[in-house]
Amino acid sequence: HLGDSIVRTIAMDQTDGLVRGDEAIDLGTPITVPVGEACLGRLMNVLGDAIDGRGDVETEHRYPIHRPAPNYEQQGLVTEQFVTGIKVVDLISPYARGGKIGLFGGAGVGKTVLITELINNVAKHHSGVSVFAGVGERTREGNDLMLEMSESGVLESTVMVFGQMNEPPGARLRIGLTGVAQAEYFRDERGQDVLLFIDNIFRF
Repeated sequence: HLGDSIVRTIAMDQTDGLVRGDEAIDLGTPITVPVGEACLGRLMNVLGDAIDGRGDVETEHRYPIHRPAPNYEQQGLVTEQFVTGIKVVDLISPYARGGKIGLFGGAGVGKTVLITELINNVAKHHSGVSVFAGVGERTREGNDLMLEMSESGVLESTVMVFGQMNEPPGARLRIGLTGVAQAEYFRDERGQDVLLFIDNIFRF
């Protein structure tokens, strides 16, 4: 967006107090977020800042949220079942390893219960981790989910990132990429199985 002496930017955080004539600084780097074991059990925003009131997330590594997509040849071509440990799912609607699954249902039908069970099983039976990206979530929804996951004991094997409904559209647009960066670190650097949840993809 360079040209005519104009630079266009996207707000990733609250713009309260921002006025015309404020100084803008080019950091010269893409948006990066902390990744690694220290992120497990933590809640972060699109920029990787902690929003759970437990202090900053201190890690050795940071990943850019914009990374080149793999070539078609690099993608896995072997179809393998991902055994969830939930018998009715594995029998009637088996999940493909490395595939994409949509969970659709009204309020109170058990989507969160299923997500919690999947996170629990991938941690216990696959030595994996999960990443939850909340796209346009209400603050209450995010807080309720965190409490439910904490009570069920799966929060410590999960990274949670939120672009909440009260945040600028730019944050909601990029929060999915923040979640992908977290998942790719555990997959590529640690060789672990990763479940990436994006809720709600329609708000992305």
